[in-house]
Amino acid sequence: MANTIQKQKLFLSFPHYAVVGASTDQSKFGTKVLQWYIQRNRPVTPVHPSNDELEGIKTIRSLTDLPNPTETSVSIITPAKITIDLLKQVEELSIPAVWCQPGATDVACVQYIKDNGMSDRVLFEGECILRDGDGILQAML
Repeated sequence: MANTIQKQKLFLSFPHYAVVGASTDQSKFGTKVLQWYIQRNRPVTPVHPSNDELEGIKTIRSLTDLPNPTETSVSIITPAKITIDLLKQVEELSIPAVWCQPGATDVACVQYIKDNGMSDRVLFEGECILRDGDGILQAML
């Protein structure tokens, strides 16, 4: 099984990113994660069920609307009861890497990840892109 650093490098190696859980609330971690990608000039797409735009970027409504799902890493910052359905979509769409921010998973999510052989491509053990992302990017240079 891949270790945390390997999974983080895998996640950051894809050409496209999506963020599920951002909103118009600047204090929320989903929005902070979206801003993290923007500030680092990463091609990012916010996923939101009702807002047409977040942080000046056009949103899509669902992961199923991703133009290149097999080339997109997805950050998830949602309550676990929503995350579980997102993980099912990730599996169906063959999304290659997922970063579940702290608090986005519960026991059922972790069990789903393990039961479906997703442990090597899903970060779900408390890793935080806001804390760890820059160090991983530097290590990849």
